[in-house]
Amino acid sequence: MGTAMKIAFLASEAVPFVKSGGLADVAGALPKAMAARGHEVIVILPKYQMINSEHWRLEPFINPLGVWMGDGEEWCSTTTCPVGNVRYYFIESNKYFDRHGIYHDAEFEDYRDNARRFGFFTRAALQLCRDSGFAADIIHAHDWQTALAPAYLKVWHWDDPVIGRAASVLTIHNIAHQGKYDRADYEHLGLHWHNFTADRFEDFGGINMLKGGIYFADMVTTVSPTYADETRGEVGGNGLGEVLCNKGDRYWGILNGADYDHWDPAIDPLIPRQYRPRAKTGKRICKRALQERLGLEPAADIPLIGVVGRFVDQKGFDLLAESIEWIIGSMRVQIAILGAGEKELEWTFGPLPGRHPGRIGSYIGYNEELAHWIEAGADFLLMPSRFEPCGLNQLYSLKYGTLPIVRATGGLNDTVIQYDERTGEGTGFKFLLPTAQAVYDTVGWAVSTYYDRPKHMKKMIAAAMAEDFSWNRSAAAYEHAYAKAIEIRRSGA
Repeated sequence: MGTAMKIAFLASEAVPFVKSGGLADVAGALPKAMAARGHEVIVILPKYQMINSEHWRLEPFINPLGVWMGDGEEWCSTTTCPVGNVRYYFIESNKYFDRHGIYHDAEFEDYRDNARRFGFFTRAALQLCRDSGFAADIIHAHDWQTALAPAYLKVWHWDDPVIGRAASVLTIHNIAHQGKYDRADYEHLGLHWHNFTADRFEDFGGINMLKGGIYFADMVTTVSPTYADETRGEVGGNGLGEVLCNKGDRYWGILNGADYDHWDPAIDPLIPRQYRPRAKTGKRICKRALQERLGLEPAADIPLIGVVGRFVDQKGFDLLAESIEWIIGSMRVQIAILGAGEKELEWTFGPLPGRHPGRIGSYIGYNEELAHWIEAGADFLLMPSRFEPCGLNQLYSLKYGTLPIVRATGGLNDTVIQYDERTGEGTGFKFLLPTAQAVYDTVGWAVSTYYDRPKHMKKMIAAAMAEDFSWNRSAAAYEHAYAKAIEIRRSGA
């Protein structure tokens, strides 16, 4: 590690306060890892309705905080609390954040004022840094919700005595979500109309918040090397491939890490029995407990495949829906499903235990404890994603000795080593095409390995549990990205 830096993370969600997806895991774990490496780190979040002030013992900070937007000044309050060696700050605005949802309402419709909500939050976060005297070396923004931070730094704060020298890093967690909103909100954002151009914020007449953030950021990163390559293309870039190509060597893929403080079978308090790589009795106990919990046949000699995730197009669970009856009908296997999302998939997976008692168990919704039980109790974890920027469940699975069955895309391709049937080398099973046939064939390959090549299974499990995807390695890579961003910012390039 080089010189200690002052780093401000701006994010729309972070564990342990609020979570809707993998962004929250990263925004909770990476700051902790950076602080452990000697940097001074703060994290700034919106104060949503679901964040309980009394539970977290939030203390008043700067009140009131004035925030200049493009069409006038607005006001908010701020609170703070520490978690370990990281201090968190919250932007409190009933107008924007006192709602039941984070990004959308109960019908999963985006809030119509999202551009205003997160534009205000980002401006307020930078104002908090300025008014509190936090002279950040790095402002690290995440996804479209805070992608305006690099632009605000250069449009509004270029000569600011506190944060004017801060370099910006923007991390793309999922390029499918870009923050596209009506141009009517652009005046409120206060980014000047000369920046409303096709290479910056304008996108088919509307606003594209991520696109503009990419243009202004000193460095752009995404969450795996393969995903960085995929997003430079016309298809994988979701319309922003050329914009990312234009960043040249200022666009890096840095693999996410796994938070082993919460995902390690040796210390996991949520699973029925803790276990270590050389003592597998605990995993057998976890498998039996999972089978009983989900109404599966309590047999030790049948392979159990776990499925955990959001039922959305990205995750490819429609491919499983198309092939699952085929799998159950032709293989002696069990499947444990945990997830929610698209109603059609919920209606598909929900009734399956009734049609296949003892063979399929499903829980529609999300249950943190059950997610840990599946990671610990299953023999395989299936992730048939159409695209996957990084993925975290496969990292957890490796640690738990649960071999991933994945599509070779994004971070799944980077983190899972393909099984070699000749030698027994590898840590999982990968397929290339996003089809139901490929899911069926690869599940069959894994199941045949379980029954026919038990020595290979044992070897792969040992290799999987020996893998290290801790955040410390990723944090070191981010240090290099920060140093590069500072160099670019200081040079004025």
